[in-house]
Amino acid sequence: MYQKTNYRLGRNARFSGPSQSKSQRKGRQPKKDYIHPSKFVRLAKPQAQDTYVSLHRFVDFEIAPLIRSNLENMGFNDPSPIQDQAIPPALSGKDIVGIANTGTGKTAAFAIPVLNRLINDKTAKAIIMAPTRELAEQIEQQCRKIGMGSGLDGALLIGGTSMGPQLKDLSYNPTIIIGTPGRIKDHLERGSLKLDDCNIIVLDEVDRMLDMGFVNDITHILKRTNNIRQSYYFSATLDSRVKAIIESFSVDPVHISVKSGDTSDSVNQDVVSFSGLSNKLEKLHDVLIHEATTKVIVFDDTHRSVEKLSNELVARGFKADSIHGGKSQPQRQRVLNKFKNNEVTVLVATDVAARGLDVSDISHVINYSLPQTYDDYVHRIGRTGRAGKVGFALTFIES
Repeated sequence: MYQKTNYRLGRNARFSGPSQSKSQRKGRQPKKDYIHPSKFVRLAKPQAQDTYVSLHRFVDFEIAPLIRSNLENMGFNDPSPIQDQAIPPALSGKDIVGIANTGTGKTAAFAIPVLNRLINDKTAKAIIMAPTRELAEQIEQQCRKIGMGSGLDGALLIGGTSMGPQLKDLSYNPTIIIGTPGRIKDHLERGSLKLDDCNIIVLDEVDRMLDMGFVNDITHILKRTNNIRQSYYFSATLDSRVKAIIESFSVDPVHISVKSGDTSDSVNQDVVSFSGLSNKLEKLHDVLIHEATTKVIVFDDTHRSVEKLSNELVARGFKADSIHGGKSQPQRQRVLNKFKNNEVTVLVATDVAARGLDVSDISHVINYSLPQTYDDYVHRIGRTGRAGKVGFALTFIES
């Protein structure tokens, strides 16, 4: 791969150990796990996908006419595997455990039955939790489209935005609450949110929320919900931590798994060897001007380093911008919209963008700095190689 370029890649690259530049090693970032560089080199092995034949069409589901009409207007005809298998038992009131890769239509798989129950049962109230602000916003947007015209009240509870509008929305006693665990817990503690009448719970990307340290917040929140509830859990993995949450708060759930291979199977992974910060930047420049590099996420460690790198790339003529936790949510959303609309083609980011970012046409993920753990690496590179395409992931290693 990249035979026409002059930077060194691949298994013949020489390594000096953990790949942090000298300036990075002087910082006060948490100590990173050592990941052997060979783990960053792997050819894509796309899994052969059998053509899935749906058992249902969306018009077959026993759902409110309004939802059926909205789905038709959205162009929804044949459900994806997770939707086809999860929606019928969910509509019958069963608890659902869905194991599926990102980008498989999970949001509609729970949004359709949740919204249908909220429309038909005036005693129902739902809370949906997601690991990041971006994912919570995407869920809220999808729910708006599917439930358009229903008259349901909702509240989006995420950090990086003013409490004022959230408090106003909560004062109307909304029937659907969507948010991140941290901000939801904030509202519980200040008394602006009560969940004792909440009888539908959804946890999306449960494994990522646990990776981010939200296990105590999630447990605290779920204990405040109604004892008689319908629960949905969606995750890419079903490890012991996820199982513990499910066993504590669910009863005889229906397990549905449509996961096909690891996300990284569709990603060509390689390394870029550099010597010194100046050389590192030039190597990045070489990657970004390559004809195959069309839409990129570049990961770096800190708010400051992300801003500095983004500004440098803009000065070099690239359509670049940055996203990190130091920006307000409206700022982050504006940048993401530009990225989705190709007004920005190079997004420089901290790991905040590795979770919940749903953009299907990212050609490359570049690890300009190493991730904290190998799991973080896998999740970073999962932003490319989506929707049946092969993506590329390059990790910078100091030689």
